[in-house]
Amino acid sequence: MAQKPGKKYSAAARQVEKRDYSLEEAVPLVQKIKFTKFDETVEVHMRLGVDPKHADQMVRGTVVLPNGLGKSIRVLVIAGADKVKEAEEAGADFVGGDDMVQKIQGENWTDYDAVVATPDMMRSVGKLGKVLGPRGLMPNPKTGTVTADVGKAVKEIKAGKVEFRVDKTGVVHAPVGKISFATDKLLENAHTLITAVVKAKPAAAKGKYVRSVTVCSTMGPGIGLDVTPFNLRIA
Repeated sequence: MAQKPGKKYSAAARQVEKRDYSLEEAVPLVQKIKFTKFDETVEVHMRLGVDPKHADQMVRGTVVLPNGLGKSIRVLVIAGADKVKEAEEAGADFVGGDDMVQKIQGENWTDYDAVVATPDMMRSVGKLGKVLGPRGLMPNPKTGTVTADVGKAVKEIKAGKVEFRVDKTGVVHAPVGKISFATDKLLENAHTLITAVVKAKPAAAKGKYVRSVTVCSTMGPGIGLDVTPFNLRIA
């Protein structure tokens, strides 16, 4: 049995009209109707016209949000000894080699938000799939987290690099900042993310690519967008 929405949520939802909004209308409305005391994350959810069961229709990528995410990102770097100093100078929170692999294996340690690994360490890091995989932390060359350029990777993650990936239902979920951000900064971040997802359209995807886009805060109601402009960019 579905739980009945609370009074504050219902009051916020009543301020959302039953129509499609532009992104420029939706973001300030999300900020206006917030009702919690904590600084919620603003999220974008995009339902795409792809079938993720097929490898050639997988949508996945990364994008650096121009205004960051408004939170400190803890980065673990697993690298050979020659890359330790580079990682530390770039601002990595935890740096090591096989000792880090053993710590994760032995303690089920996941006190970090992102993992970067050098290619030579992937034989050891590959053993961590059961711990890192379900949490979306497994390094991957496609997202730039398996690289010899660990300094650049750490700096990008710290600056607000976001990974997006379509889930099994064909939806991309991604954060674009905090509700306390200036509206123009949230808009810029949201535009940047949506544009990146649009550009990532697989050649095998047929028909309408962007089916729906919803903007919401962590606890707030979703606001649906007019998807016409996004589909025009890829027509």
